[in-house]
Amino acid sequence: MSKAKFGVVVFPGSNCDHDAYNTLKHILNQDTEFLWHKEISIGDRNVIVVPGGFSYGDYLRCGAIARFSPVMKDVVRHASNGGVVIGICNGFQILCESGLLPGALIRNESLKFVCKNVTLNIENKNTIFTSAYSGNGNVTPGKMVVPVAHGDGNYICDEDTLKSLNENGQVVFRYEDCPNGSIDSIAGIINKEGNVLGMMPHPERASESIVGGSDGKYLFESVINSLN
Repeated sequence: MSKAKFGVVVFPGSNCDHDAYNTLKHILNQDTEFLWHKEISIGDRNVIVVPGGFSYGDYLRCGAIARFSPVMKDVVRHASNGGVVIGICNGFQILCESGLLPGALIRNESLKFVCKNVTLNIENKNTIFTSAYSGNGNVTPGKMVVPVAHGDGNYICDEDTLKSLNENGQVVFRYEDCPNGSIDSIAGIINKEGNVLGMMPHPERASESIVGGSDGKYLFESVINSLN
């Protein structure tokens, strides 16, 4: 029996929370609950998903207001204690605003919203988020195809941070054909401890063949396997 207990945070303006819940609860058959942003505790959840969307309408700056939601204090505590956290799209922005991940996400280089499938190169296969991709005959070795849907997905950081990310194996995913201008084509990173992942593409929207592909499912399977 899986030891993973997923919590999907819901903010005003979240719109990928049900996608994440469906993948975890109904496709992967995991113990999954929604966590309303006003909750002060994540309870017994040991894997937290901060989903995509437009929390608080993206006012002020993407993720800047959500970062102060009551539940995020406990999410930060959870991450600081080694708990697993996955931030997807707006969730990635929120994790950066919360200080759980370095850098920031700004407007796409084109200044246009981009929505399409992209190919990611898996730069680090030795993480709790990517282990299921190694030797998996269902995916192209070292790659995954998942959709992006964002207007502010251009990842930026200073030179020292970029050097550190690369030297420490913290760049997990890179775009094969960067759609937003992100530095070094970065699509997803982890913290130095390896328990917090932030990525702009949407693995939860590519978790079953009926929607065009299931490459994203193995990211969540990797986490589940790491807790067994």
